[in-house]
Amino acid sequence: MPPQIGRCAASLQRVHSLTPTAPFLSRQWLLRTFHGSSLLPRDSPQSDKHDEILETWRQYSAQFPTESPANIHYGFLRPKRNLGKHLSFADLTTPTGEQIQICSNGEQNPEAHAAFRDVPAHSPVLIRARTDAQALEGHEADSAKDGRRTIYLDHIQPLNSMPPKLIITKDVVFPPRQRFQQIRYHEELRLRLEFRSWLKAKLSNSLLEKGFTDIETPTLFKSTPEGAREFVVPVRGKGKAYALSQSPQQYKQALMGSGIMRYMQWARCYRDEDARTDRQPEFTQLDMEWAFAGAEKVQKDVNDIVKDALAALRPSVTYQDVRGQRVPSVSRLAESKRTADEPEAHQFTTLTFAECMEAHGSDKPDLRIPGRIRAMQNLNEYRSFVSMITHLPDPEVEAFAFSLNGNPASRTRELVVKFMDELPDAFKQNPDGMPQILVYDTSKPLAGFSSLGHEYESVLEQVAPEQELENGDIVVFQAREKVHGQNCASSTKLGDLRRLLWKTLIDEGLMETPQLGEPGSLQFLWVTDFPMFKMVEQGEPGQGGAAGIAAAHHPFTAPGSEEDLKILLSGDPMQAKSAAYDLVLNGVEIGGGSVRNHVASVQRLIMTDVLKMAPERVKEFDHLFEVLEAGCPPHAGFALGFDRMVALLSGTATVRDVIAFPKTMKGEDLFVKSPSKLTNEQLAPYNLRLGKAKPEQ
Repeated sequence: MPPQIGRCAASLQRVHSLTPTAPFLSRQWLLRTFHGSSLLPRDSPQSDKHDEILETWRQYSAQFPTESPANIHYGFLRPKRNLGKHLSFADLTTPTGEQIQICSNGEQNPEAHAAFRDVPAHSPVLIRARTDAQALEGHEADSAKDGRRTIYLDHIQPLNSMPPKLIITKDVVFPPRQRFQQIRYHEELRLRLEFRSWLKAKLSNSLLEKGFTDIETPTLFKSTPEGAREFVVPVRGKGKAYALSQSPQQYKQALMGSGIMRYMQWARCYRDEDARTDRQPEFTQLDMEWAFAGAEKVQKDVNDIVKDALAALRPSVTYQDVRGQRVPSVSRLAESKRTADEPEAHQFTTLTFAECMEAHGSDKPDLRIPGRIRAMQNLNEYRSFVSMITHLPDPEVEAFAFSLNGNPASRTRELVVKFMDELPDAFKQNPDGMPQILVYDTSKPLAGFSSLGHEYESVLEQVAPEQELENGDIVVFQAREKVHGQNCASSTKLGDLRRLLWKTLIDEGLMETPQLGEPGSLQFLWVTDFPMFKMVEQGEPGQGGAAGIAAAHHPFTAPGSEEDLKILLSGDPMQAKSAAYDLVLNGVEIGGGSVRNHVASVQRLIMTDVLKMAPERVKEFDHLFEVLEAGCPPHAGFALGFDRMVALLSGTATVRDVIAFPKTMKGEDLFVKSPSKLTNEQLAPYNLRLGKAKPEQ
């Protein structure tokens, strides 16, 4: 019997044994089965297609044994360097990241050399190296001189095709839908992802050494009024849905009542918030909680793990310039400890919320910005000037000064005019008045400060006592309403303007800031003593209470002291301070935490009497009250915004540069094109259907 017929009969027998009562076999199944037995006509289109697929498989397939021979290498082939007709070089990037130089000699192996010259750059390849020790005659000096190994080509096999029109240059740009190409050919992205992996492992190890337990909590949570908009996940139970976890807050507090003394987790969190360069709808935070601990212990442990990472990173030697960006290179990390004379790039400072607002006009100040904001005194002596900058009857007028390193006053004046012309509307339409920028110029009457009158020098002594102004320096004034009591705004207009002007002056080369790795380039700041509550702004979900206020941090934060609890009991919650604290790096909040309410009655007071949440909303936290009433110890926590921290430490202002597949500012993933539209058929199992949008929507 011919072998084809034998294979066919065997196939039929196998099918019959599986389905003995089947009256017939599908034609499609027969075609698929018998094609392998060569019973299909060899000239059929399907046969030709299958042959082509098999040929491609044979061309690009490779075996990967656990232990590859020493002369076998895999990786991506980089562009070739041809030194004449018979000699070529190229680098091979191996799976371990090693760069190996390949040398191909056409005189010694013409067939392999021709194949080597034909393989497109950037192809995945298998390389078999020569095993003899013979050196290339007359070309010994062409070997790598930077420590890379050089191997001599015996055989090359491409492992996949490459796009025929792909041209890779230093400035090549790929669209977001080709994110995989960005990662592959934009070295700074790949280095940042490698650094992110290293930093994650380093922080984890430091916490484990401190006795923390890594515990995973559910991502599919329930809808609770914690303060941010949620992502809802419908389920098949009618009228029911999960909410993606905004944070593991309630779970980790439950763990404190469970006897877990030190908890940690690399938590994925989801918040349906407006997008910004430092925010994504899904993000990663290093979540931590301490039982029997307060703010000082939390801040010390966080300082320890961050400093341990920076000591291992050794910023002064680890950063390199890649495609015009300064990024850390994991390959440069040294095992040895920092030398005694190696400068530290970081500094840690602590300020209260009130100190930050007074001196910097922001609750997350960038301490790299020189000087500080100061309030003008004795405004009645300068009524003419005050009336020029504001219509407020009883304003607060604040100012700051920048030294521009001897820049000519005429050049400064040109820049100031341009800066003021391009001010965002938030400054131009400020009801308190626009800022006033004056240039110190001794060639002008009263050195350019004639609008202040002959007593201008006393004003300069008030607002810039720490510096002697020179020609070209600037002083910026801004009026605002006086704040009576405690202010919970995150910044003032002058604070925002100060940061914007500083960045503009740096871009223009008129001011300097330390580069990553240099002393002072990493300014960490602990901000403490935050107001406990804030007014609910339009569009903010808050906690849904009827009081018109919301927790400035979250509703589980404890009062700062017994005095602050007394303030809550007195019915004046806006004057109470909380036991919250933030960690700021170079003007960006990278983490926040607080001492928690571990006494159930205090927690209930905040929800019911202060926030005035509806009883049914408070009931949604019954699980937490049960934990607190069952001997829950005092505890405190902290969450480190890992995406932001990696971005700042790797020299980028956007977290999208440190996430493999990020979302756009609209919350879209352009690589896979999500979110995608659903049909009524897809929604039906969840008891949902598409409806018509209301006219106002």
